[in-house]
Amino acid sequence: MVMAKAPVAGRVKTRLVPEYSFEEAAALAEAALADTLDAVRASGADRVVVALDGAPGPWLPPGCDVIAQRGGGLDERLAAAWEDVGGPGVQIGMDTPQVTAADLDGALASLERHDASLGLSTDGGWWASALQRPDPRAFLDVPMSRDDTGMRQLARLRSLGLRVGRLPMLRDVDHATDVAAVAPLAPNGRFARLAASMAVSGAR
Repeated sequence: MVMAKAPVAGRVKTRLVPEYSFEEAAALAEAALADTLDAVRASGADRVVVALDGAPGPWLPPGCDVIAQRGGGLDERLAAAWEDVGGPGVQIGMDTPQVTAADLDGALASLERHDASLGLSTDGGWWASALQRPDPRAFLDVPMSRDDTGMRQLARLRSLGLRVGRLPMLRDVDHATDVAAVAPLAPNGRFARLAASMAVSGAR
């Protein structure tokens, strides 16, 4: 399951501004989402679901089920998406275009040994969660978008008595410096090619 926001200028990746324009930020978001969906579709998952905030666009490949996100804050939307989709499964966002099918297969395989797994990100958040059995308590009221969100999420999973595995740490793309750091990790992807074609205004 991919939690995604339709890549519309002014609604996505606004923290890339002013180094990038709103239109460039949206284009980078679309490229990151497309790369993520490529990795998901190349993995061993038997179903691909996009939990979407917004309308589908040409970036959506065939073979994906689309459901609308429900709820207010991200914690509510995560809980609702897992309820709608069920498990076992792996959920990621659209901020890690460097993710590979092997990364996702590893997350799926982790559920053979654990009740849940979590992949922390370098900014203090998390980029992937894996659950054998969805439980809204796993996400509700966990503070999101903070530098301790990842550790709080890990603590919440453990507080439910779950055996929690750890996935590799990845870097999210939230700021212009992240674009420069993440693009070389997957140089052949859409995100990297687009980032290379854009001149960052701060460097002009």
